[in-house]
Amino acid sequence: MLHFNGCGAGSASLRLAKDLAENNRGARVLVACVELTITLFRGPDEEDCFDTLISQALFGDGAGAVIVGADAQHPAERPLFEMVSVSQAIIPETKHLLNMRLGNNGIDGNISTQLPSLAADNIEKCLLDAFAPLGIRVAWNDLFWAVHPGSRVILDNIDRALGLEPEMLVASRTVVTEYGNMLGATVIFVLDEERRRMEEKGVGAHKWGVMVGFGPGFTVETMVLLSTGD
Repeated sequence: MLHFNGCGAGSASLRLAKDLAENNRGARVLVACVELTITLFRGPDEEDCFDTLISQALFGDGAGAVIVGADAQHPAERPLFEMVSVSQAIIPETKHLLNMRLGNNGIDGNISTQLPSLAADNIEKCLLDAFAPLGIRVAWNDLFWAVHPGSRVILDNIDRALGLEPEMLVASRTVVTEYGNMLGATVIFVLDEERRRMEEKGVGAHKWGVMVGFGPGFTVETMVLLSTGD
């Protein structure tokens, strides 16, 4: 069980499932992410500030599941993405920028307006750390993207920091527009949306991709993905 990982729980659980599957021959790991953010919803309070009100407008409930394994048995199993390389980063002196706490009105979230710029400032180094073990060089616009859409503003800042073309983060933007931020479950929705888009566009649009999750701490989970074409 992974608790109190916030928005980074989906990426962290997939990383853990990858380790379990690769170190237990024949294992198939079921990852189930369930987030009930309705427990955060409440009326306004005189102690509120802008940071505490963000969660009231942004979050939504969601659940998603993924089966993770190694050495797929063809043709019975058809893997969608291969999880190739993983890195984690904790940005120093940021734990006060994203946190949850129990208060007089139930569970409250403090989400700093500094997070979008913080994510953008650190995203490229996290990507380089994830790709370094592979010994390959890629252009950011040659990848497919599954970024946790903490908010539209975070996606806008990442777009600008990496010089991404407008369509690169469409899967993330679609999910946050239709469902909101579902914390850890959101990245599974984004992966599914990216899969759907690949089926519509046809196989081979982008072979290499990256999944990015953000969580309390402030933490960044980065995973290099490879499209299997299935």
